[in-house]
Amino acid sequence: MMTNFPLLSITLFLPLLGAILLMAFKTGRKGTNIIAVGTAFLTLLGTLGMAWRGLGTGFSQVEEVAWIPQLDVAYRVGIDGISFTLVLLTGILFLSSIVFSTKIKQKPRAYMALFLMLETACLGVFMSLDLLLFYVFFEITLVGMYFIIVGWGHENAKKAGVMFFIYTLVGSLLLLLAFLALYLNADPRTFDMRALIENPPVTGGIAVFTFWALFLAFAIKTPLFPFHSWLPLAHTEAPAAGSAILAGILLKLGAYGFIRFMLQMTPEMFREFAWVVMAVAVFSVVYGALVAMAQTDLKRMVAYTSINHMGYLVFGVAVAAVGSESAGIRGLDGATLQMFSHGIVTGLLFLLIGAIQDRVTTREIPVLKGLLKSYPLLSGFFVVAAFASLGLPGLAHFPAEFQIFLGGFEDYPWAVVIMLLGLVIISATYVRSIQRSFMGAADRNILKMVKDLNARELLAFVPLLILIILTGVYPDWILKYIHETVKLLM
Repeated sequence: MMTNFPLLSITLFLPLLGAILLMAFKTGRKGTNIIAVGTAFLTLLGTLGMAWRGLGTGFSQVEEVAWIPQLDVAYRVGIDGISFTLVLLTGILFLSSIVFSTKIKQKPRAYMALFLMLETACLGVFMSLDLLLFYVFFEITLVGMYFIIVGWGHENAKKAGVMFFIYTLVGSLLLLLAFLALYLNADPRTFDMRALIENPPVTGGIAVFTFWALFLAFAIKTPLFPFHSWLPLAHTEAPAAGSAILAGILLKLGAYGFIRFMLQMTPEMFREFAWVVMAVAVFSVVYGALVAMAQTDLKRMVAYTSINHMGYLVFGVAVAAVGSESAGIRGLDGATLQMFSHGIVTGLLFLLIGAIQDRVTTREIPVLKGLLKSYPLLSGFFVVAAFASLGLPGLAHFPAEFQIFLGGFEDYPWAVVIMLLGLVIISATYVRSIQRSFMGAADRNILKMVKDLNARELLAFVPLLILIILTGVYPDWILKYIHETVKLLM
């Protein structure tokens, strides 16, 4: 095996190379699709190659080149079980979203180039082992998604894009301040994340400031209540594939930050303020469920369920910060698996909603009727994804949420009891929306004579559906990578 082969760097920059090719050469729509899908497919193969090379318990497959040696800034990339899970998710979901988007007729080269650039930025965030490199990629995700929302979104796309940009820019500035505090208090000063994790540098008042700056930055990105206002509008106005990437990958940047920075670089502060994080997470679970239930737009409904699911996830991280070792391992195992399962489940749901809107030109639940009769295959995919989202055993969310509940119940049973209320509300929300949208007699004024799922859509949806079932039935296929890293971290 070629141990020095720079697989991480090649996989990281391959989508960017595809984006440059698309912008440099004038290709037709067919050529654009071939380059975009081919690049995303090769990128996914690269992420699978990382698993084939094998992961250690800590950071492995590290590649490092000096960048600004005077400041100890370097191009440092590497993966552990937690980041590999998200790198793999990025490869899978971008490929499905790009395949689904091959129907795009409005400026397809620019659209696909932005998607590929965004993929490199997301991979860069999860692979970075340098604070400055992480920040650069973190900012590029903001720019890429902003232009996708504004350029290919719906009627209020500009308003949604600006709101998304302002919220997340505020978070980015807080993140920069926190990173500067970590760098200036490190001895010797360094941006190397491995050194900052091994010896958390901030103490006293600076540690309090750093912790809350990180919390606000990542709570906005995740998002948690009350920092979620940008999310429903961004989802509603973004194109379907943009919503899938926004919910499936970009929300995970915040969740990943809770683990990589707050849990590993400010552990003492996390232990001290874990009760605040838990309270916000539990409230987000119930709030997200209640508001989702009140929605009449399918996209907004799924967007609010994301706030609910992110609440479970952050609660699992907080248990890892302050609970017993066994509770912490279960909580963090579950939280990391929840990042993966939420990505594939919610990503599929948003793509399916896009397919519904393509056919009936509306997402309004009271208007949709009898979709099952006209589109049985599409309806079947939606029902399975919805059942996965509400945590049905045998589907992806169940093993993740079960571990979070199990870990939490050891030390904080009161919180788990409250969160179960959110689970009941989410279940009722999905069952009611399925009954209203897919059952009953078809409304011929709404339904058009459009065929059920086509080959393009099946190619995008089937891999996600297989992963939802595989992760529900045999979660160990991905959990084995997560668990080894989590044991070391605890």
